[in-house]
Amino acid sequence: MTKSPVLYTFRRCPYAMRVRLAIAISQQSVEYREITLRDKPSVMLAASPKGTVPVLVLPDGQVIDESLDIMRWALNRNDPDNWLQGDSQLIHQCDNQFKFWLDRYKYADRYPEQSAEYYRQQGETFLSLLESLLQTAKGLSCLHLSVTDYGIAPFVRQFAHVDKNWFYSSPYPNLIRWLDNILGSELFESIMEKRAVWQTE
Repeated sequence: MTKSPVLYTFRRCPYAMRVRLAIAISQQSVEYREITLRDKPSVMLAASPKGTVPVLVLPDGQVIDESLDIMRWALNRNDPDNWLQGDSQLIHQCDNQFKFWLDRYKYADRYPEQSAEYYRQQGETFLSLLESLLQTAKGLSCLHLSVTDYGIAPFVRQFAHVDKNWFYSSPYPNLIRWLDNILGSELFESIMEKRAVWQTE
């Protein structure tokens, strides 16, 4: 029997969400190991000492521990909805710029230098960009939803959930429609199903 790749994941982590989306759409068979961030398995830390999820361990021992690389690994094997037609430039902007303000907005009490509203306004620069891109197309980087959209949506979701009342009354109707479309899909709901925390044998 062929051994499946092992994916260490945490349900609410946006980096892990994007990976689970790619694995699901590409129909790759993996062994999911749900972890808790406060008690990371030693076997995961041995594979990837940086200690962040997601981590994919292939049957030959190769370790992939960057979320975009895992997405590409899955989609290069099967890409039924042409996700790879999208580009990763916006994803890098999300990860390297938007995430900085998202963390400060979400955990404003940890960053008392500025108010939550200030941090939200800084994050809105990225939201405004997404809103403008969605005025002319269904997807952020091509005419359909692609790796760009599914790579970014978990982070916009996190931003929206800080203050849902604000988000759903914000001047971003295209972005709201786009996010609701993704979050309400069977695909997204399937990757958010709760799994028991993996226990070492």
